[in-house]
Amino acid sequence: MLAPVRRQRILDELRAKGAVRLTELSAVLSVSEMTVRRDLDVLQQDGLVERVHGGAVVAQLGGDEPGFENKLHREQAEKEAIARRAAHMAKAGMAVALSAGTTTWALARELAQSEGLTVVTNSLDVWNELQRSPTGMPVILTGGERLTPSGALVGPTADKAIRSLYFDVLFLGVHGLDPVAGLTTPNVAEAETNRTLISRSRRVVVLADHTKWCTTALCSMGELSEVDVVVTDDGLAPEARRHLNSYIDEVVVVPVAGVGSRVAADGAS
Repeated sequence: MLAPVRRQRILDELRAKGAVRLTELSAVLSVSEMTVRRDLDVLQQDGLVERVHGGAVVAQLGGDEPGFENKLHREQAEKEAIARRAAHMAKAGMAVALSAGTTTWALARELAQSEGLTVVTNSLDVWNELQRSPTGMPVILTGGERLTPSGALVGPTADKAIRSLYFDVLFLGVHGLDPVAGLTTPNVAEAETNRTLISRSRRVVVLADHTKWCTTALCSMGELSEVDVVVTDDGLAPEARRHLNSYIDEVVVVPVAGVGSRVAADGAS
């Protein structure tokens, strides 16, 4: 069983029971307890579980939000592959919105070489990246009263600025995608600003690596049915792909160079 599939099974067990023991997971997955510990460490780093003595519990939805720098190097190859694919969806003449997040920041790096785009963002990191563009593309920063841990400018000023605009496509980063909770984020104000971005966009493209599936946070900012396209990576388990396809018209799965061999090695541990 490959590591992403194994970790999805662990999350399924946790969501069904609330808490699980190492010994139980080892038996269910037919792997050593050491392998289970490594999987739980990865899931804990992603904010999905909390380790306890002898096992794990589901992470609390009201927990601390990881900051931009903390998330920057997680699933880096996956985010870069997703960004490269998503960049092809932004065509000359479009008004493009980018939300805050490390995957949308990776997309900004790709779009910096593009011509003919007008970009609107509430992310200081995205705005700073696009200031380096050699093409001189127009980039609008929404402003806002507060800066979230993910680097998003939020609040009434941001929301009012966004409501005065309309976008051909929104590239949206999320904390998690879940069949029940939908699109989620830990931050109340950021959820409201992202809801406003969704409402002003002709097309919504969610950028989410495989670790975001069946992940939830405190605040919902939209239903899966509001999404036109999800761009994810090939670490997403086949069963999860089928499930996601049942909610969203277009699911783009991009291969990640070098990840397959790493996952295979991990799955054999």
